[in-house]
Amino acid sequence: MYTFESRVRYSETDTEGELSPVAVINYFQDCSTFQSEDIGVGVNWLEEKKRAWFLSSWRIIIDRLPKLGEPITVGTFPYGFKGINGYRHFYIADKDNDLIVRADSVWFLFDLETDTPMRVTEEHMAPYVTEQIDLGMGEHVRKKIVIPKDTRELEPVEIRPHHIDTNLHVNNAQYVAMAIESAGIRNRDIREIRVEYKRAAKLGDVIFPREASTDEGRIIALCDREDTCYAVVMLKLF
Repeated sequence: MYTFESRVRYSETDTEGELSPVAVINYFQDCSTFQSEDIGVGVNWLEEKKRAWFLSSWRIIIDRLPKLGEPITVGTFPYGFKGINGYRHFYIADKDNDLIVRADSVWFLFDLETDTPMRVTEEHMAPYVTEQIDLGMGEHVRKKIVIPKDTRELEPVEIRPHHIDTNLHVNNAQYVAMAIESAGIRNRDIREIRVEYKRAAKLGDVIFPREASTDEGRIIALCDREDTCYAVVMLKLF
């Protein structure tokens, strides 16, 4: 288990004075990055090896969003590796150690020299201690998000420099921000976020969001002009 303490900053809050879902994802990404840096297999180590960990999918359950100034604990732990994939849980706990946000995620190891995914090797697994801790998320069922045929087109989004991270791709959290903003959904109405990442958008690309409502939730497909998706986001509401 790896944790760090924080306090919800004004710059991380939305119009309701609560931590935004995008800030939640940023905290999770920071937490796993801090852990990797502290055990010696961080960004620079991966760059030297010509490797990278890329995110494949999220499932995030929000019981409540912490408020401005609220002390929080952010935690993460890997719980398994198989083939090209690594599996990792995250959480945010309040001052009473109650879990208020919980997440499951799937990552894959990427060979930057061959530009292809690769099997996770012992040198990538060994520094991490896997743990089996129940966060109360139920079975780890990862059904594919099916995009309905009947969707409505939303306003296009051009990729700008603020969307891009150190991999020169659109950051994982930015796709979620685009989906929420494009669909006009209030942050505090979101109960669960599921994301499937398909391919990386880059600076100058234009994303054409398409949205549909289903019994499971609101689905926002973030695609190019030819309907090839960069990411698919499902938002379940309270």
